[in-house]
Amino acid sequence: MNADALIDAVKWNADGLVCAVAQDFETKKVLMLAWMNAEALRCTAETGFAHYYSRSRQAQWKKGEQSGHVQQVHEMYLDCDGDAIVMLIRQHGGIACHTGRESCFYRVWRNGEWQNNLPVLKPADEIY
Repeated sequence: MNADALIDAVKWNADGLVCAVAQDFETKKVLMLAWMNAEALRCTAETGFAHYYSRSRQAQWKKGEQSGHVQQVHEMYLDCDGDAIVMLIRQHGGIACHTGRESCFYRVWRNGEWQNNLPVLKPADEIY
């Protein structure tokens, strides 16, 4: 792996982060959006499992390190501006969202309000 080429191609924001979208490898359903710093991107490329950077905790983390719901990365794409990454992943355990849902995008704007359109597969207190 050429880590310099991997890191240098990204247009990092002022905080040294880039947004990363996790999309199901088979269904193409968008599962989540998170942030990566250079180390998270490097670890993702090296291990084949998604790593992110938590802005609230100010720390890098491997998706699923506590819950077991890891994301195995099949492909990574960098957009034309270099400021966004899309990863095609296999979501182990079927839960990507910390709320216990398949996707973080479980609210749909319908009839003038945000409505939940995905069930909770496992309560968050049973995951963490």
